[in-house]
Amino acid sequence: MSTLQGLRVLVVENDEMSATLLQMQLTHVGALVEGPVASVADALRLLSQSEPQVALLDYRLAHNETSEAVAAALAARGIPFVLATGMAPDHLPEAFRQGVLLSKPYLTADLNAALGRALQGASVAS
Repeated sequence: MSTLQGLRVLVVENDEMSATLLQMQLTHVGALVEGPVASVADALRLLSQSEPQVALLDYRLAHNETSEAVAAALAARGIPFVLATGMAPDHLPEAFRQGVLLSKPYLTADLNAALGRALQGASVAS
């Protein structure tokens, strides 16, 4: 049984193909996907209506936004998150330092491991 079995995962990803692939990967290991959503407004709305246990954020979202406001909202609620990006950790805004960095491109095993590390309290800053 996967450690992600039954886990509620908020997915914030603006690329439709990537979002579909993420949903398939997470569902395959038994996670319950909330979303995916493509914008900050949609992510914050879903976050206000749900109780995810962990989140997966893409750095760049729709409308030239970044997921920085979503990361800040998650951190304020004590919800761990994984940030998927190609950016170096030292170039990330402060709001992302509480999350786990998942470097793009990544494999399903990398995704699962990053979510597991986030749930265990790891972060970019630690």
